[in-house]
Amino acid sequence: MSEGLILVLVVAASYLAARVAFEWLAKRFLIVSGAEYLLLGILLGPQVSGILSPGAVESFAPITSLGLGWMGALIGAQLVLPRMIRTAAVLYRVAMAESILTFLVTAALMAAGIYGTFDVTPRVAIIAGIGLGAVATVSATAGVAVVARQLGRRSPVVQQLEVASATNAVVGILVSGLLFAIVHPDPDAAVIGRPLTPTEWAVITIAVGVVGGALFHLFVGEERKVDRLFISLAGAVILVSGAATYLRLSPLLAAACFGFVLANTTRSRAQITIALERVERPLYFALLVLAGATWRPSVRDWVVLVLLFLLVRIAAKIGAARLAARWNGMLPALGPHWGRGLLGQGGLALAVALSYLYQEDVPLSNLVFTAAVASVLLTDILSARFVRSLVYADVKDVVAGRKEAEPTKAPVPVGPVPPDAAQPDARSSAED
Repeated sequence: MSEGLILVLVVAASYLAARVAFEWLAKRFLIVSGAEYLLLGILLGPQVSGILSPGAVESFAPITSLGLGWMGALIGAQLVLPRMIRTAAVLYRVAMAESILTFLVTAALMAAGIYGTFDVTPRVAIIAGIGLGAVATVSATAGVAVVARQLGRRSPVVQQLEVASATNAVVGILVSGLLFAIVHPDPDAAVIGRPLTPTEWAVITIAVGVVGGALFHLFVGEERKVDRLFISLAGAVILVSGAATYLRLSPLLAAACFGFVLANTTRSRAQITIALERVERPLYFALLVLAGATWRPSVRDWVVLVLLFLLVRIAAKIGAARLAARWNGMLPALGPHWGRGLLGQGGLALAVALSYLYQEDVPLSNLVFTAAVASVLLTDILSARFVRSLVYADVKDVVAGRKEAEPTKAPVPVGPVPPDAAQPDARSSAED
């Protein structure tokens, strides 16, 4: 029996078992589904059971590339300009400040830790620190869902968490994509006449997605049938992510640009979103399994640095969220601990780490990927309970205090922003 067939059978059986076991665990202990597939991949991989050999794992690289591209296209397709314009600007200011602070603090501290622990050059430590900073910036939507179920989606905190999680995703993808452009190896100058600069590689990454989106819109943009759109989208995502991977660039950033162009240039936006969401969860679970099977522990002493990453990310998220809210005058509306809703990591963090792992010219790739795996496992197990036990009480007091001051049934205002400006009429990108 081939290794590919073994993988399919084991994943199918584990999926059925997980539907029963992990759904019960999720309800009983508030565990976010997803960690089981990552653990399954680790158990199947060459580091534990050896059912999948390293060669077999490498043979699934095209599927991983497709999963990365599909995830990037979904994120880009959620950045609909009319919807974003209707969202209060202060929410974006808080989210952007939180994202940048989290990235800078994590990247700086992890670069210092790597430089002090390993015998490496400052350049190596900085590159690995930036990779870890990009992973740390990304947040899952599990915390948003937990808070939204208890406070409603019109709560200021829920709106801020939705905007912040989407902004985290964009910043994480953009930082990793620009990093790959900066460290990109120079090709043979005889082929193109001269080496390309990092700026030119960054432009090429974005151009791959923009050109792919423009060609899709030109040939299939007016299609309304979801089945035909799905087939066309699959081919386009394979082309965009494959081209970016071949050029040693970021498939996530290229595919995100592709999805952004699609969402803002076509009248079939709803149908395209449905087509993209049709295989979101199967590809997400496949990506988790393959990510687990790909994992290899770093040859260096990685335990201390992984623990440092977990602690630094938690502190940076909570501290950056509080500072961002204070700087923008939103602390009374959001409360001092709203950033705990962003502690979850999710599949996008693994996707960013996987794209780093597949780059041949970045240092300490196994260390960055190991830190991402540990963070995803920890936050998938603990984030929902952590958010519910620590955030809900704080947010409940904030909202209750505002309702006492405003006994009318009018919507709760978000700081200095008018109520209607702070309530988007469409689903936020983080809901998806």
